[in-house]
Amino acid sequence: MTVDHIAIRPGDPEYDTARTTIAGTASPMVVLRPTATDEVSASLAYAAAEGLVLAVRSGGHNVLGFGNVDDGAVLDLSRLDTVEVLDGNRVRVGAGATWGAVATALAPHGLALSSGDTLSVGVGGLTQAGGIGWLVRMHGLTIDSLLSAEVVTADGEVVSASADEHSDLFWALRGGAGNVGVVTSFVFRAQPVDTVRFGMLSFAPEDLSGLITRWAGVMRTAPDELSSTLVLIPGFGDFPAGVMLFVCDCGDDPSVIEPLRGIGWVVSDEIAERPYAEILEEAHPPEGVLPVIGNAFVESVDDELAAAIAAAYDRGARVVFLRALGGAVRRVSVEETAFAHRDAEALVVSAAFLPVDASEEQVEDARAVWRTIGDRGMGAYAGFLGSATPDDLAALWPEDTRKRLVEVKRTWDPDNLFRRNFNVQP
Repeated sequence: MTVDHIAIRPGDPEYDTARTTIAGTASPMVVLRPTATDEVSASLAYAAAEGLVLAVRSGGHNVLGFGNVDDGAVLDLSRLDTVEVLDGNRVRVGAGATWGAVATALAPHGLALSSGDTLSVGVGGLTQAGGIGWLVRMHGLTIDSLLSAEVVTADGEVVSASADEHSDLFWALRGGAGNVGVVTSFVFRAQPVDTVRFGMLSFAPEDLSGLITRWAGVMRTAPDELSSTLVLIPGFGDFPAGVMLFVCDCGDDPSVIEPLRGIGWVVSDEIAERPYAEILEEAHPPEGVLPVIGNAFVESVDDELAAAIAAAYDRGARVVFLRALGGAVRRVSVEETAFAHRDAEALVVSAAFLPVDASEEQVEDARAVWRTIGDRGMGAYAGFLGSATPDDLAALWPEDTRKRLVEVKRTWDPDNLFRRNFNVQP
């Protein structure tokens, strides 16, 4: 099968748009936009025949630009974007759909999926990282709702992966960060979700370390229906620094939110009942800056970690957010999926914002500040990782998980065709 009808090349009217993602612009030899599974197979064969490095893109939100490549082939899955409600609460979703489109399509059915919280993030990339969103404590990671996937393998074969078919591949898809194949569609078990209590509490930026530990203490004993993310924001121009707590409650008892109101001096309270599909928002890094991003799963948000976060934030020009985990995430066995950091109490993410022309020394200084937080962690999350050093890759998977992932990679991608990612070498 020829790929000319799905190919966008330099000089074509759509080329500039097709070669641009949130991470920037590349200069691929070709961008391939398949509309069907057989065209995905043909795209892989074409890239192999031409000797082109392959980049696979779902939503294009990877900050390291893994969904783009100079002088190679980009496999853009954005046209594989259907959302279909099957029998009961099963839902088939194309890998190129965005989470905003999924939420909108499921809303009339009173359904939702535990997913990310950004409208334009792609289903394929987030799912294979694990998937952390506003329903995570109640319904688990995105991969915990995954029933099966259609996968195009490195040799162009189309297979179904599930607990009963190619279970090794199914295991690796759930947290393996895109290392073992191109997923064209997923079948999920959706959750009955209509409205949620959602919004932001703003706190005076006082006693930050105490505020962090009090937040963690509340979430440690909170019901699974309650999720929250604590965000420390630096001042930007005329925008003042502040502390914001984003809250999502999908239960029946609004009083569960009250303890969170007591962790500090509340400046504003914007929590209200809203349709779930309306709480997803757009998120992009500020323009004109170079973000230096790190993340870490932490076993416990203790006094020492809170003090380290407050000290790093006080250095200036740095956002830090802490996302509460636990609940349904912990109820899945560590061995069940390639996402293995099930025991984490929280995910800590930090981004330092430097000038776009920052020197390597400035970048390294920013990373050193992050390490005062990150070195206290137990691992890292592929969805918010802003560098790909050997230490970063080692943090993504515990050693036993990595060994198992290597074995699956050797079976399904022995030549490492899928290497524009947080790569596991066969």
